[in-house]
Amino acid sequence: MKTVKIVGVPEHFNLPWHLAIEEGAFKDRGIRLEWTDIPEGTGKMCQLLEAGETDLAIILTEGLVKSISQGNPSKIVQEYISSPLLWGVHVAQSSQRTSIPELEKDKIAISRIGSGSHLMAYVHAQDQGWNTDTLQFEIINNLDGAVKSLSEGSNAYFMWEHFTTKPLVDKGIFKRLGNCPTPWPCFVIAATNTFLETNGELLKHILEVINTYTIEFKEIPSIDRTLANRYGQQLEDIQDWLSKTTWGRKQIALKTLNEVQDRLFALQLVGEVKDSKEFLYSDV
Repeated sequence: MKTVKIVGVPEHFNLPWHLAIEEGAFKDRGIRLEWTDIPEGTGKMCQLLEAGETDLAIILTEGLVKSISQGNPSKIVQEYISSPLLWGVHVAQSSQRTSIPELEKDKIAISRIGSGSHLMAYVHAQDQGWNTDTLQFEIINNLDGAVKSLSEGSNAYFMWEHFTTKPLVDKGIFKRLGNCPTPWPCFVIAATNTFLETNGELLKHILEVINTYTIEFKEIPSIDRTLANRYGQQLEDIQDWLSKTTWGRKQIALKTLNEVQDRLFALQLVGEVKDSKEFLYSDV
């Protein structure tokens, strides 16, 4: 039995992995897949990949591209979620602000530098026509940290996945002022170069298993109820999320990679646009 370490956020996107693990689909192929939830998100997962503390990660596309561009010895092995991520833009419920233009000069709460919440704040600000050179951040580590910071009067705004934060909006903890979808497929499967050098066949087995599960995922009887129960969501919200979400099973398109790099470069978040071989794993 070969042990493989994998990390991902504790969100509904990753239920196919948990079902495959729980049903023994990896063990049937001689793989002990050890999953660890990372509530701090993509910035933390990039650190774990770089340090060799995980073999694989289910990670936001823009965060991984930035990290690889800056030297993280990892590769994208395929798309995981091929639809955009819908980022909600939130303030504390008690805030007097009611529209996104009011946020232009405000601080932004982010999980950490290099995280999705950090990078998408730049994309969102650029979309709004704001000066991205003047953005200011406060690091709140994770979703719980954001709740604490905003509730205690930090006056920052906070971007996080729309459906994950929906229960907090429903409870009157956050107020959502709008949404910002990613301009590209949102999640990829990443692997360290060290893992890839010696485990090409093993990776094929892992991808075959998860791709089988994602093909059939929406057809699982009552999968909407399962998701709602496991992730503390309203049924209608999960149904809305399922209708908007598609899973990918191929390597990310070169055009997409270039779009991500070009946007990060335009925002001065990476120093140059690099060759696709730096980012994309190929077993050929």
